[in-house]
Amino acid sequence: MAFADVIICCLDSIRQISEHIEGATIYLDAGCTESFQFLGAFPLLLELGVHAVCSLEDMSPLDMVVDWSPKSDPARKVVVFASRLLSDSHRYVLRCLSTHQNVCNCTIFTSISEIAHSAYPDSPLGPDAFREYESLLVQDYEELLKRCEVKSKQSGESNAKENLITDDDGWSRLTSSKEETFAVESGSGAKETYEDEPTGHVEDVGQKLFVSVHHFPLILCPLSPRVFVLPSEGSVAEAYLSAQHENSLSPGLPPLSAGLPSDGEDTPPGATLTAQFLYHLAAKMDLKTEIYSLGDLSKTVGKLLTDMSSLYDVGRRKRSAGLLLIDRSLDLLTPCSHGDSLIDRIFSALPRREPTSSPHMKGSQTQLKHGPVDLQRAPLDVQIPLKFLREEDSTTESCQLLESIEAFLHGWKSSDLTFQTVDLINLNTKLQDESEKPFRSAGKILNGSFVSAESFRGTPYLEAILDRKTKDGSVLIRKWLQEALRRENIKVNVKIRPGFVTKSELHPLIKALARSDSSLMRNKGIIQLATATLHALDEINSAKWDALKSAEKMLNISAGDTSQSLAAQISDLINKSAVVGSHVKKIGTLEPSQGILSFQDVLLLIVSGYILAGENFPTSGSGGPFSWQEEHFMKEAIVDAVLDNPGVAKLKFLNGLTEELEAKFNKMNSEEAKEESMSQLQSDDFDDDQWGWGDEDADKNTKKEQVYGDMQLKLELRDRVDNLFKFLHKLSSMRRRNLPLREGTFGVESNFSEDLYTSTGLIYKLLTRILGKHDVPGLEYHSSTVGRIFKSGFGRFGLGQAKPSLADQNVLLVFIIGGINGVEVREAQEALSESGRPDIELILGGTTLLTPNDMYDLLLGDSSYI
Repeated sequence: MAFADVIICCLDSIRQISEHIEGATIYLDAGCTESFQFLGAFPLLLELGVHAVCSLEDMSPLDMVVDWSPKSDPARKVVVFASRLLSDSHRYVLRCLSTHQNVCNCTIFTSISEIAHSAYPDSPLGPDAFREYESLLVQDYEELLKRCEVKSKQSGESNAKENLITDDDGWSRLTSSKEETFAVESGSGAKETYEDEPTGHVEDVGQKLFVSVHHFPLILCPLSPRVFVLPSEGSVAEAYLSAQHENSLSPGLPPLSAGLPSDGEDTPPGATLTAQFLYHLAAKMDLKTEIYSLGDLSKTVGKLLTDMSSLYDVGRRKRSAGLLLIDRSLDLLTPCSHGDSLIDRIFSALPRREPTSSPHMKGSQTQLKHGPVDLQRAPLDVQIPLKFLREEDSTTESCQLLESIEAFLHGWKSSDLTFQTVDLINLNTKLQDESEKPFRSAGKILNGSFVSAESFRGTPYLEAILDRKTKDGSVLIRKWLQEALRRENIKVNVKIRPGFVTKSELHPLIKALARSDSSLMRNKGIIQLATATLHALDEINSAKWDALKSAEKMLNISAGDTSQSLAAQISDLINKSAVVGSHVKKIGTLEPSQGILSFQDVLLLIVSGYILAGENFPTSGSGGPFSWQEEHFMKEAIVDAVLDNPGVAKLKFLNGLTEELEAKFNKMNSEEAKEESMSQLQSDDFDDDQWGWGDEDADKNTKKEQVYGDMQLKLELRDRVDNLFKFLHKLSSMRRRNLPLREGTFGVESNFSEDLYTSTGLIYKLLTRILGKHDVPGLEYHSSTVGRIFKSGFGRFGLGQAKPSLADQNVLLVFIIGGINGVEVREAQEALSESGRPDIELILGGTTLLTPNDMYDLLLGDSSYI
C-alpha cells in the first residue's frame, strides 16, 4: 500500500501534463513559484523538456532568449501556472502574450477550480468559467493587436520595433493606480490600460491564438512529505476568512465559534476556496474522506465538502481517510508564543522575499463589495544570506573585473580614458562600501532558499527538523555537517562541545564545506539549512527571542496566581518599553543585541496576557478579566509609552493620530535643540535687559496653546487605547464565546510549572483525545452521500450507518483553517507517537505558516480589524 506523500503527489501531477509543457516557455506567478520552489520541481521541468521558466509578474521581452534546452526550437507556445483567480491574473497574461513574438498557443493552469471561479463573490465569470475566459482572453488579445497595428502605421514601422526593447510605460502606469483594475467582463478592458503596451505581433495580426484553460489543483508548499501550507500569494490563502462583525478577529482568521448557524450567502470566500482545495487534494491523493470539524468556519467548510461529494466519488476504490478541520481561533495563544521550535526561530529571524504586488492591485479582490482587501500573507520564501561564504573572494573578483574593464577601455578610446578612470575609481569605492555593509544587507546579493525535496541519505532535511526543538535540531544539523565534511575528506580544526550548538562552531564548518564550488553544489541543501540555523542563533535574533520567551513564561506563572499579579506584570512590561522608547529618542538608535523588548513586542505580550487572563479570571471585571483599577493603570501606561516613543506613531490602532504624534515628536526635538542653543548664549556676557522687551506675554500664550494641544492629543489617544482594550476584551472572552472551549476540555489546565511549554496547544490535546477514542465536545461529523441516504431512508428499518471514528482511520489529514506553526507540527508528532499507533499516517496542513510577527499583523497590524 502506497504511503501518503504530498511531494510525490504534486510531482506526479506535473508529469501528467508533460505533453502540455514540453517545449514551452513556462510563466509562474508568485504563488506557484513558492510552490515549485519548495517542491524542488525545477529539475523535473528541465527533464520534461521545458524551454524556460520565468516570472509572470516580472516578465520581460528577453524571456524568450533564455533556453534551458539547446536542442529546442524558438518557443511558439506559452504555459502559465496561476495560483490566483483568472480575473486577477488576466492583465499579467495579456501583457505576456502581447510582448512576445510568434506565440500561437497559450495554455493556462489555474489552481482555482471552475466552480470556485463562478462561486466567488462579484466574479465576472459564470458556471462555464474556463470556456468563458478562453474567449475573453482571445477577444482582448486580438483587439489589442488591432490597435497596435493602427498605431504602428501612424507612428511608422521603426517606432513599432523600438517598442519591443524600450521600457513599457503603459504597464508601469497600470500598476500605479488602484482604480485601473483589469476587468474581464468585456474585450474593451484593454482599451485604456494597454494603450502603450509593447507587442511583437504587429506584422502577424491575422495569426490565430489558441487558448486553453485547465485546472491544476496541487499548488501548495510542502515543508515535508506530510506537512504543507498554501502559497502566501495565492487566492486561497489571501481570501478573507471572516467579514467584520461582532465575533470576527481578523480577515485572516476564522471568527469566534459562537455556535450560530451559518448563512450560505454570508460564507466568506476563504471558506469556499479552502473547501474546493481540500476536495481536489483528497481526489488527487485517492483518498475517500470522512469529514470532521471543530469550530463554526470549519463546520461551514465541512458542509461544503460534503455537498461536493457524489455517489461516483464514494463508490470508487480509494483509501479511507479522516479529514479533521480545526478553526485557528480556538487556539491563538500557541502561534502568538515564542515556543521551542527551530523552524519557528528560522522563519522569524530570516528576511522574507518582498511581495510581488499589493492586494490593492488584484482585480477581483478590489471588486469585493462586502469584504476586506488588505489581507496579505507574509511570503514563505525566506532569504538565506550566503554572501559570507565568499567574503574573501568578492573583493578580489571586483578588483579583477575593474582591471579587465580598464584594459578594455585602453584599447577602445584612449581620449576619454581620464573620465572613465575616474568612473572606475568611483565604482571601486562603491564596491568596497557595499562589501563593508552589515551581514543582513549583504545577504541580499547572494541568497539561498528551502527545498523540501533535498535530503540527507533519504531523509528530507526540513522533515527531520520540523518536529525537533531548537537544541535537538541544531545538534542534528551540526552532525550532518560533520558527516558531509568526512565524506568530502575535509578536515576542520574546530572544538566541538556536546550540548547546545553555538555560532562559533557552525560558522567554520559551513565555510569549510562551501570552500570549493563542487562541494558547495553537492552539499547545497545542508549548507543552506545550516546557514539559516546560524542566522537564527545569532545574538541579534536569539536574544530577542529568548527575552520574549522569558516574558511569556512570567505571564504564564502570574496567570496561575491572581489577576493583580498578572496586571502588574503587564504594566511592568509596558513601562519598560516606555523607557526603551525614551532611550531611543535620546540617542537615536538601539542595539538589537541587547534583547530589549520594543513596544510592538509588548503589545503582542499583552494579547497573550489577556488570553491567559480570560481563561483563568473570566469574571474579574465587568467588561474584561481585570478590575477597573488594574486596567486603568495599564491604559495610562500605554498612553505614556506612546507619547514617549517616537517609533510607534504608525501603529494601526493610532490611525488618524499619526500626523499629530509625529508633529509632537518633531516639536519636542526642536525645543530641546533650542534649549541647548539658549544655554550656550547664556554663557556670553550680555546684559539681561536687552533680551526682555515685553515678549513674556507672547510666550505665556504660546505655552497655553501648547498645553491645550497636548491635552487634546492625550484625550484622543485615550480613546484609541480604549478601543484597543475593547478588542483585548474580545480576546479574553474566547473561552466563554467559543462553544467547543466552554466545557474546559481544551482550556488551560492548571499546569503552570516552571517550564511554560509543558502547556501544550490545542492540536496536541485534540489528537490525544481522538487517538485515545475519547469524546471531543463540539466535534461534528459530516455524513457522506451514502450516509445521508441511510440516515434518511433505510434508517427507519434499522439499517442506519454507524458513525465512524477518526481513530479507526489509517490516514488522518488535519487542516487548520488560519494557519499552523512549527510547535504544533512537533506536538502533533508527539501526540501520534504517544498514542502507540505507528500505523497511522498523519498529514498536517494549514492556510499558512504562522510566526508571532504574523499573529501581530493579523490581530493588531495592517491585516487586522482593530
